Amino acid sequence: MKELETVQIEPKNRRASKKASASGKSKTKRGRLWADMARDKYLYVLALPGLIFFIIFKYIPITNLVIAFQEYSPYFGVLGSPWVGFEHFIRFFSNNDFWMLLRNTLAISFLSLIFFFPAPIILALMLNEVRSSLYKRTIQSLVYIPHFLSWVLIYGLTYLMFSQSEGLFNKWFMSMNWETVDILSDPNYFWAMLTAQSIWKEVGWGTIIFLAAIAGVDPQLYEAAVMDGAGRFRRMWHVTLPAMRNVIMILLILRLGTILDTGFEQIYLMMNAPVTHVAEVFDTYVYRVGIRQGEFSYSTAIGLFKSIVGVIMVVTANRLARRYGQESLY
Repeated sequence: MKELETVQIEPKNRRASKKASASGKSKTKRGRLWADMARDKYLYVLALPGLIFFIIFKYIPITNLVIAFQEYSPYFGVLGSPWVGFEHFIRFFSNNDFWMLLRNTLAISFLSLIFFFPAPIILALMLNEVRSSLYKRTIQSLVYIPHFLSWVLIYGLTYLMFSQSEGLFNKWFMSMNWETVDILSDPNYFWAMLTAQSIWKEVGWGTIIFLAAIAGVDPQLYEAAVMDGAGRFRRMWHVTLPAMRNVIMILLILRLGTILDTGFEQIYLMMNAPVTHVAEVFDTYVYRVGIRQGEFSYSTAIGLFKSIVGVIMVVTANRLARRYGQESLY
């Protein structure tokens, strides 16, 4: 009997020991956290305005997403509007416009992912090979400038370049007795035009992060590669690109999270009647239906759908990256 009691008592003691150990570790972590906060109190004070900004403008508005499940009326407010469940989601998914919106949004996003995302990487690699610092700084300054131009101004420049009546290219075509092309109203050119505009505007700005990653490469790696007989392309492939790999993976994961966010301003400015069926995306649809027609609950349901898809894409891409040994967000 004593042996049995010993057998039954031992597991209890072991569990109690584990709980005590876990409690001790938790207290140790809390104590370490408070010690870190006391040591870096000024840094936490500097972070406080940013934290307050996110709480007020990012987290508190999340509570208003409940109107996606209501028939929201500004007169009754969030608390007084009647609940309708998933009615707005069902209406949106059964709408004939849904598949058109999904096709246009995904097409623009994938074109951006294929052509716009690698563009800053290629430009950063090319700038890294420029030996003249003056020439390099001049090129960097020139490619940064379009980032500071508004989409309205860029649309104006695009109109001056490609308009059928006033465009520079069509005037040149006419001087050569060639037939003019109405590029801005041709649906076949619309997606390509958006991608080209994005590349021209943001490619220089996007190189900043990649150039920063390249700046952290140990010069001895390049010297060792030269000693092994590697040329410029080999050094770029085996030294520079691996140094940028982690940054590329992080930015790619974040990019996938916004796959249904194509932006509003650029597409709305470029949209006209002949290209509406290839230009309408979720963002412009939300503005047209939700804001101009006052269907706040319906447009909120569309926005919530986009956010859920974005979260799923980020989590999936992050898990895949971690599974295959790449850099991940968490």
